[in-house]
Amino acid sequence: MLKITEEQVAEYRENGYIIVDKIIERHEVDLLLSRFDKIFYGEYETGLDPDEVNWKHGRDDEKLTRQICNGWKADRYVASVILQAFIGEACARLGGWPGTRITQDNLLWKPPGGRPIGFHQDSSYEEFIVPNDWVSCWIALDDTTATGGTVEYVTGSHLWHKSGKIKQFHGPSDPHEDLRIAVERMKKGDFDTEKVEVQAGGGTFHSGWIWHGSDVNKTDVPRRTIVAHCMSSESMFNPNPLSVNRTYSRYKKFGRLDMEETDFPILWTQDGYASPFIEPYSARQLGWAE
Repeated sequence: MLKITEEQVAEYRENGYIIVDKIIERHEVDLLLSRFDKIFYGEYETGLDPDEVNWKHGRDDEKLTRQICNGWKADRYVASVILQAFIGEACARLGGWPGTRITQDNLLWKPPGGRPIGFHQDSSYEEFIVPNDWVSCWIALDDTTATGGTVEYVTGSHLWHKSGKIKQFHGPSDPHEDLRIAVERMKKGDFDTEKVEVQAGGGTFHSGWIWHGSDVNKTDVPRRTIVAHCMSSESMFNPNPLSVNRTYSRYKKFGRLDMEETDFPILWTQDGYASPFIEPYSARQLGWAE
């Protein structure tokens, strides 16, 4: 079971990310891969749609990077991997939090020839929560290579200005366009990226404010990943009406700022708490309506 060291915490705070050789087991990788076709082709094990379906077969460009958000709500097999307490504990240690909630998962599938993801800062898209400060656990489900459209980080860029949403997230012709503007604003002169190469089951933990993205998949094999985007267990909804998110603000209750665990489960706290439904739900002993 993964345990974050003090050295890794220091590296994370300096660079904005750490690379970890092994996050989940091989049998968990195989389980998730067995669910990808089903989920991306609209077969949802719980009967619920994910919160976001950004690619549909027959509707969208086959060369786009396919993305689903909150697959755990649609598939309890996905939940059994991505809602594990050790992921929450690792994110809390890196973020300096008393505990961790999951904001959303991402299932990402970049096919051979798949187009880029624009370089961005994740937390710019999460203004509906306070503080909007993520730690994300990015897990490779295929061995990644520099030419395979793997994730790339601009080391130390989590300490730059907060730049807001980028012009084009999915499939831009120039994935570095907004990054170059940020580099110029910071008077950095130029930038370099680290392309993450790990075996399936390995991955990274990265700050919500680090600049990252990915290039074209120039190989003949897909690049599939799953990501847990996590926030502090003490996070609340942002009361500012200008911060409304069209997808996730629907879970806010009128007159309240607290977050329901059904929608944003607590994975881990330092006093040993996790949302009690996670275990039976992940074991497929509990259905969504029960």
